[in-house]
Amino acid sequence: MIIRIMGEAQRNVPDVVLSELNALDEVAEKAVEAGDEGAFFVALDALLDAVRRHGGKLADDVLVPSDLVLPPAHATVDEVRHLFDRSAGGEGLVPG
Repeated sequence: MIIRIMGEAQRNVPDVVLSELNALDEVAEKAVEAGDEGAFFVALDALLDAVRRHGGKLADDVLVPSDLVLPPAHATVDEVRHLFDRSAGGEGLVPG
């Protein structure tokens, strides 16, 4: 799965990591729903860290469609709430 973190490079993340990403996404989604900025930043940081840790960075000259685009580390709860509202099915940031 190709995942882009906005403002960073794309990463090739193995599909077996999807369940971990979904669990972290659920925590982030609950923090957004509660409007808890502090909990959201912790959850988003953990989600982005998992993508960075498990995903191999694609070369800068490789351009392929991303399967998933995540917000940057400095995103606010309001910005991510807007992303949730626009996502298909309201599943949060990580589908599945």
